[in-house]
Amino acid sequence: MGINDERDIEANLQIGPTDQGMVRLFVAAEGIEIPMDFEPDEAREIAEEMMAAAKAAEIKKG
Repeated sequence: MGINDERDIEANLQIGPTDQGMVRLFVAAEGIEIPMDFEPDEAREIAEEMMAAAKAAEIKKG
């Protein structure tokens, strides 16, 4: 399964701070829950990667 492979799965994504000073990405789908905690600097890097991907997707969309 790669990034371009489509799947017919619905998922819920929540993003927020934890009480431990981390940033949590929480994915829930089909009975599976995946909490992913990141240091604030790591979260900023992820946000930058998402922005770059969004820009690249806009270019491809034309």
